[in-house]
Amino acid sequence: MQIRILLFSLLFLNSSLCAQVRYIDYPSPFHSTVGHSGMVVSQNQASSDIGIQILDMGGNAIDAAVAVGFSLAITLPRAGNLGGGGFMLVYLKEIDKTIAVDFRSAAPKNISNDDFLFLKNNYDQRRYGYKASGVPGTVAGLLQTHERYGKLPLKKILQPVIKQASNGIEVSYDLHQAIGSANQINLDKESKKIYLEKQKPIKEHVLMRRSDLVWTLREIAKNGEEAFYSGSIAKKIVKAMSRNGGYITASDLQEYRPRFAEPIQTTYRGYKVLAHPPPAGGAAVLLEGLNILENFETSEMEANSAEFLHLFSEALQRGHLDRSRFMGDPLFYDVPIEKIISKKRAKSLANDINPNSATDPGTLNPDTLFIEGENTTHYSIIDNEGNAVSNTYTLGYSFGSGVTIPGTGILLDNQMNNFAYQYGTPGVVDRSASEGNKFEPGKRPMSTMTPVIVFDKENALKLISGSPGGALIPAAVLRLVTGVIDFNLNLGEATMLPRIHKDWPYAYTRTERGMSADTLKILKGYGHEIEKSKTMGSTQSIMITQNGVEGFADLRRPNAGVSIQVD
Repeated sequence: MQIRILLFSLLFLNSSLCAQVRYIDYPSPFHSTVGHSGMVVSQNQASSDIGIQILDMGGNAIDAAVAVGFSLAITLPRAGNLGGGGFMLVYLKEIDKTIAVDFRSAAPKNISNDDFLFLKNNYDQRRYGYKASGVPGTVAGLLQTHERYGKLPLKKILQPVIKQASNGIEVSYDLHQAIGSANQINLDKESKKIYLEKQKPIKEHVLMRRSDLVWTLREIAKNGEEAFYSGSIAKKIVKAMSRNGGYITASDLQEYRPRFAEPIQTTYRGYKVLAHPPPAGGAAVLLEGLNILENFETSEMEANSAEFLHLFSEALQRGHLDRSRFMGDPLFYDVPIEKIISKKRAKSLANDINPNSATDPGTLNPDTLFIEGENTTHYSIIDNEGNAVSNTYTLGYSFGSGVTIPGTGILLDNQMNNFAYQYGTPGVVDRSASEGNKFEPGKRPMSTMTPVIVFDKENALKLISGSPGGALIPAAVLRLVTGVIDFNLNLGEATMLPRIHKDWPYAYTRTERGMSADTLKILKGYGHEIEKSKTMGSTQSIMITQNGVEGFADLRRPNAGVSIQVD
């Protein structure tokens, strides 16, 4: 009897203990980095760490954004830059305001009609070399934003970046491969000196020191924006342009100004989504796509279901059509952006979508497509006060024009290639035939860059994101946003959803690896012509949750990383 009582007691005690034990479980294979203060997510871990250094010094998100932007020119030279341009969203918590900053590269103003005809008829010349470069906007965009909203002195912000350039970085496998695939580097004497060794790409694990960028960074730290646009650096740019037949003049540099504006926005199932106004055409694709999808009930769908992916691709295709037809520089062309992103228009477009059949792009509009390089980069930042930055910037192609200004380490963009040189020519599909994107001196070309900031139903900051990827950017960002809002996925899950892209006017639908054979079969049954794709984009994102601040660096491209500030 005593033995029975003892056994019963042990069993009861054991079951009671088991009931009290809480096991850690992992419902998702993807896990965000969780912090409770500042955070930086960029395409290179070392640059993310630089951003955290700035936050630890007492800087805010804008200060960190400046440091990360300059650092990526060292760690990710194929896309991070001082000689390119981009678009940025800045959220200021104290005044609850978001500002859009346009620092897109611009066409030089002294280009003659003969120069235009030369670029129109010489495709390689507008892709590579000195003639391919627009007036760089990155330095002006970062520094003027810092002047308005930053806290720390510029010299202090640039100190760790100068140290990074001086000490050098270890060449990664990814950087080695990128150099090897950028043929335009071989066309420029200065670029060859930096990135090649014995006529071959600098080897993996070699320490690459950048004394040229050290000089440039010190000049900017000492003299600010003036150094780049009218001082010592400007003189080197103008001299190189004059010697090599480039178009950028001293006055082009002196007259360049970033533009500060209101973001464009929409609501999506109660969330407020802010993006950059034109010429950032990718933002229009994102907002129009969300507005179209809002007309469909997705609560019973799955994120990877053929049912949802079909609707997703149909919405995306219509957004890209409007980008190709209407986008351009709003100072040169009256972009009907409010009509494009209106709920009324979205409802009309949604009504035209057959839930069980893919739309033939030829039935939508006989217009043409705009194609971009995919080597852009994006970073997202939040500080411990709740200020945030979402910044996407680019050289255009990988390593841009391939041109490095002697003595500076500055790679120049090839953004002259992004205009519609054959505007109005029937049957042309290599560029948008949008009147808004036709070439004009001083104009900024259309882009698919799509930095985004999302607020929740209580108007609290929820999501900061963006991506590289050229025309693939809107698809990557749209997939992330719908993953979070429609399907309540964590940041890692939403980031790593297999992506789908439907452009216009192409018939095929591009899909990443990871979609099931059954899903692809159903999509084919709907009429989608499936094309297996390489990875699409690389979102660098921050999400605010009940657990704190969560960051996730997209695994599609190597060396990206999240850095957190420790209280």
